[in-house]
Amino acid sequence: LFELLDQEIYYYRKSLGYKVPKNLELGPDASKQQKEEQRKIDESEPLTEEEQQEKETLLTHGFTNWSKRDFNQFIKANEKYGRDDIENIAKDVEGKTPEEVMEYSAVFWERCHELQDIDRIMAQIERGEAKIQRRASIKRALDAKMARYRAPFHQLRISYGTNKGKNYMEDEDRFLVCMLHKLGFDRENVYEELR
Repeated sequence: LFELLDQEIYYYRKSLGYKVPKNLELGPDASKQQKEEQRKIDESEPLTEEEQQEKETLLTHGFTNWSKRDFNQFIKANEKYGRDDIENIAKDVEGKTPEEVMEYSAVFWERCHELQDIDRIMAQIERGEAKIQRRASIKRALDAKMARYRAPFHQLRISYGTNKGKNYMEDEDRFLVCMLHKLGFDRENVYEELR
């Protein structure tokens, strides 16, 4: 589809008599890039009837009912829940059914390498997935620590090292750690509930 659209754009520019300006940001390659782009315009041909038909068919096969807003919600949800949690991702993409999100997700992950800013998008999603992994790791460590004690509210020992602050007592810290475990470390609003 992109090749057909490019061909159509090049021919349109040719019909206008468009001349490619030199992009000075490219440095020493500027003239070479300018000539290459101008050559593509000069040698362009209009789409044949068959290519025009193919373009129309391809345009109707895409996700035409997905807006940029839907796409951004999809990316944010992937960052928040990880790429495999389609059920929660579908809940975050407003106005789309879980089936639509599942279908979109399959095509997105199959063809994401075609996007221009995929590096930025992948970095964003991977940062979110790293946070998910870190929370899961902390939760496992907290569960393991609590499992060592029959009565953690009384028996739990916290080792502070050499730089223990004088603002809080061990009883208060023990209470916070135990309540964090009891309420569920991985819950979204656990810190508000602790207050």
